[in-house]
Amino acid sequence: MTEKQKAKQKKMFVLDTSVILYDHSAVEHFGPHDVAIPITVLEELDNFKKGNDIKNFEAREFIRYIDDLSSSSRLQEWIPLGGKDKGRFRVLMSHESEIDAEKVFGEQKADHKILNSALQLQQENPKFLVVLVSKDINLRLKARSLNLIAEDYETGKVQNVSSLYTGIDELQNVSDEAIAELYEKGSCDCTRIIENPPKDNHYFILRGANSSILAYFNPEQKRIERVDKMMAYGIKPRNAEQTFAMHAIMNPAVKLVTIQGIAGTGKTLLALAGALEQRRNFWQIYLARPIVPLSNKDIGYLPGDIKSKLNPYMEPLWDNLKFIQNQYSENSKEASKLKEMVEQEKLMIVPLAYIRGRSISNVIFIVDEAQNLTPHEVKTIISRAGENTKIIFTGDIFQIDTPYLDTQSNGLSYLIDKAKNHKLYAHITLQKGERSDLANLANELL
Repeated sequence: MTEKQKAKQKKMFVLDTSVILYDHSAVEHFGPHDVAIPITVLEELDNFKKGNDIKNFEAREFIRYIDDLSSSSRLQEWIPLGGKDKGRFRVLMSHESEIDAEKVFGEQKADHKILNSALQLQQENPKFLVVLVSKDINLRLKARSLNLIAEDYETGKVQNVSSLYTGIDELQNVSDEAIAELYEKGSCDCTRIIENPPKDNHYFILRGANSSILAYFNPEQKRIERVDKMMAYGIKPRNAEQTFAMHAIMNPAVKLVTIQGIAGTGKTLLALAGALEQRRNFWQIYLARPIVPLSNKDIGYLPGDIKSKLNPYMEPLWDNLKFIQNQYSENSKEASKLKEMVEQEKLMIVPLAYIRGRSISNVIFIVDEAQNLTPHEVKTIISRAGENTKIIFTGDIFQIDTPYLDTQSNGLSYLIDKAKNHKLYAHITLQKGERSDLANLANELL
């Protein structure tokens, strides 16, 4: 069968547990094709339904969805999903197939039962193209070894990470007259720099024959404006990219900022310093980062209260705070103010797991390591924002610690791709490491 014929052929998609935990509405995203889940998936979801993590929410929402769907139909039979462009849904009750994955791989486990369910569906429906959909790379490889078509779940994925929005352009051959006007007046008509209006809050390094300047596009004024290097709580940007990042963090018109870059580029430090500089404009500063426990264990197994459980995962945030504190003498007003802010919980660590259902107002919220979030988690965080709230996401999309996420499907990539060209949003990709020469050596050579 040719690729064209395969594309036209009616499909049956079998979803595994990882897809449901990534997106509880996944069943709705396969167009006119039929969708099935093995009964093993429901059994696994039962283990995830309790808890405050996003995967627990996804499990509960999917179970409710299935409950509604089955209110007037039997789950083991094909149930129409409704609408002209929708297929059917069913639960695969059996996992007995001619090719037994449990015997092939020599182990009885949930993944192998899911494979058997998909293989049995393939045997029963030879006119359909049966496809196993999983976020688990190893499961997809096992499926293909059994001649079963397997795919990643594509909804929410950024298709081309290599061309992901960077937020910065360097323009050569800009007229020295336009650059002089930017220096003197602070802004100029954008058509003097670029033919078509750029994306909102886009940053530029402008180079003329004899001069250069840093600038950005102000979406309110529709003009190119000069960007000056500014210091925040003792931290001064060391390069053009950091200058842009600090400008975005300090810009009151920008309510959502993403900063992407490799380790040592200063993402978290700039975000924290910028937040501290603006502390008078907000009631509190929240710091958070996704918890990716060792061996995939929940933090509940750790001893102590929630603060004790979180502290090991939040050390990098405290390290940055100590670095800022060390810019001042121990008895200085600035150092005393930092200690006071921590003691009075004006500056505090918050667990992301407990943010659902809250409305966060008058807060500047820094989310570190955002590449370890799903798109749904990013949406959940942003949707909690109330009046006078600013959210800053930082991370490195090439350093992901969460199973089933990659450079294309993580929440940070998704946000950068979807939010670009909005007047409330600014993004900066940091390229140059500023932590130390030794850290730069590791990034470049190892």
